[in-house]
Amino acid sequence: MKRNYTILSVLFIGVAVILSSCSNKNNEHKVITIAISKAVPLDDYKNYIRWIKAVDSSVNYIDMYHLSYDSALIILKSCDGLLLTGGTDIYPGRHGKEQDTSRCWEPDFKRDSLEFLLVDNAIQLKKPILGVCRGHQVLNVYFGGSLIIDIPSDLDTLIKHMVPDTYGTYHEIHIKKESLLFDITGRTSGMVNSNHHQGIDVMAVALEGAAFTDDYLIEAVNLKYYEDEPFLLGVQWHPERMDYSSPLSINIARAFINACRKQ
Repeated sequence: MKRNYTILSVLFIGVAVILSSCSNKNNEHKVITIAISKAVPLDDYKNYIRWIKAVDSSVNYIDMYHLSYDSALIILKSCDGLLLTGGTDIYPGRHGKEQDTSRCWEPDFKRDSLEFLLVDNAIQLKKPILGVCRGHQVLNVYFGGSLIIDIPSDLDTLIKHMVPDTYGTYHEIHIKKESLLFDITGRTSGMVNSNHHQGIDVMAVALEGAAFTDDYLIEAVNLKYYEDEPFLLGVQWHPERMDYSSPLSINIARAFINACRKQ
């Protein structure tokens, strides 16, 4: 009887290993779909798509911006991850600075509402979230943080964070070792491009800084206790417009795609 039990145990373990192997192979070849908060007009947003497809050309994407709120939330359920792209300023009333509206770029109220709904639902569904530039700021405001209204006016710094009509301005960032970004890149510092006039002021309690500039501006965030949470990363720079050979570009796309593939 004991011998039969041993044989059955070995068979059970063997089947489990085979099923696990098949599952892993299926995940490796899974065609994933990314919900992109805004991907139109294509001329402005095509770099995000090129960047993602440089990691996996089979990735599908759905532009959420042209959908109704209800349709976007329904479609999000079938997507494997959420990418929050760059763009205009978030309406400052969302982070307690409505009096500074005149110092901001013209807000897109529909986009604000849509992206906050998408983030809320993606978190409930435990889907990976990646925020780039504005998307990085959306994550901070969603969790209760605030933004610097205008860096040139409000931050005493010699670092150029924005030069009109170019993504060719670069500065150094310093990466915290105990962070998701360090896990992704293996780097403690690096050069990134910069094209933003706002940034994180008060950081949300649920988040922690993953990277900083020499003027102490927060350049990347992840969830506290990120190792036990679904993938969530915000970066202030534009990795989709950098040289893909940089770990601060392609490694981020690859980590996001890998997290989506596990859905």
